[in-house]
Amino acid sequence: MDMHADVQYLETFRDHAAEQIEKISVTRRSITLTVNGRDAAVVQDMESHRRLLNLAAQASTEEGIRQGLEDLAAGRVVPVQDAFDLLRAEFGIPR
Repeated sequence: MDMHADVQYLETFRDHAAEQIEKISVTRRSITLTVNGRDAAVVQDMESHRRLLNLAAQASTEEGIRQGLEDLAAGRVVPVQDAFDLLRAEFGIPR
């Protein structure tokens, strides 16, 4: 994935949207749209967008596992049965 983006005014993109979308699908380069000189939005092809979402989900999962292992190593864990007992008591759930 090319991490560089082309930058253009929103109005320019709007006036030539079909051509720009074709260009994005071929080059896989995103376009950063600006409004009043400020970055406002990014347009990218669907394959790149899906890949980015998958990478974010994977990173989130890996971070959750890392934190769990850190808690285990630091002794910040309780046996599952004790956790269930605490939840039952807190929420009045019968056995």
